[in-house]
Amino acid sequence: MKETKTTTKVTVDLSERSYEILIGKNLLKSAGELVAPAVRGRKQILVTDANIARVWLPTFRKAMAAQGFHPEEIILSPGEKSKSLHVFSNLIKNILDFEPDRNTCLIALGGGVIGDLTGFAASTVLRGLSFLQIPTTLLAQVDSSVGGKTGINTSHGKNLVGSFYQPQMVIADTEALNTLSPRELRSGYAEILKYGLIVNPEFFEWLEVNGTRVIDGTEDARRHAISCSCETKAGIVSKDEREGGVRALLNLGHTFGHALEKETSYGRELLHGEAVSIGMSMAFELSHRLGLCSSTDVKRVKDHIASIGLPNSLKHLKDFDWHTGRLLTHMAHDKKTRDGKINFILARGIGNAFICDTVPIKEVLAVLESAIAS
Repeated sequence: MKETKTTTKVTVDLSERSYEILIGKNLLKSAGELVAPAVRGRKQILVTDANIARVWLPTFRKAMAAQGFHPEEIILSPGEKSKSLHVFSNLIKNILDFEPDRNTCLIALGGGVIGDLTGFAASTVLRGLSFLQIPTTLLAQVDSSVGGKTGINTSHGKNLVGSFYQPQMVIADTEALNTLSPRELRSGYAEILKYGLIVNPEFFEWLEVNGTRVIDGTEDARRHAISCSCETKAGIVSKDEREGGVRALLNLGHTFGHALEKETSYGRELLHGEAVSIGMSMAFELSHRLGLCSSTDVKRVKDHIASIGLPNSLKHLKDFDWHTGRLLTHMAHDKKTRDGKINFILARGIGNAFICDTVPIKEVLAVLESAIAS
């Protein structure tokens, strides 16, 4: 990680497909200058959503025009429901309508939905176009824009259709976070917390002290949290790009969380980060039930989640008809399942996570039943 007064640079080391993550304030105002080294051809196609376009498209256009770039624009409807086969099909048609060639560059300006859709499109159109990530949400800046996972949801589950396809560059402008609602910021924070819980106990300790400063918008705290998160993920991805081993640790809380999202139809009642925060609480509860971590660890994790204003249980979702059987079925259909076995990310303590496919189903059901009853 390299740091100046204005920008932090993190490298994702993947040999000839390595790329840089730039983190700093007001980087969108310099977008044209920053992307120029990564743009090969004359044509660029921007993909964004209506909410982002309203706030950030004028700034982006001006910055790109200053360097002689005038991207074509595709504006999608905002929200998780756009991560669908139908929207993806229309996106491909719209891209092809602009007659791209193999030097065309796609640019994703937005949150995780836009990044996932654009990256997946880039991996398929003309059998592969270059693309750039300009994430505008905290969740996208610390997680979904980094590492090359792209994809869409189906009626069978979340992110079940997609590809591993790396961007040419990631530009994370911390100023963009000031337009987010407190709820969206907290949702993104769940992914920051994840890094401390899986491999970095010192980072978790820092978050216990500084987490509220990240949410409140203190620039040095926010930049440090994003940089540490990206550096942790970059290190893991560099070792295991396609999730054959250690990268699976990044799924802490997601096996439970994706099942909760599926049961709530990916609606606004439960944002992705909120589902992950509940899922991480469940993962530590399960680890404690199996004698792997202490009750003190569980309490620290759940207390910190609550201190940020994130859910650590299903208490605020009492209106849903939760059913352990359905949740377990969703978990069994998760893409992380191998040979019929559900892979769980468990913990022997804070910062000491590991992969396990031998968890007794009765223990999983006990955790689910406890969560529903809480």
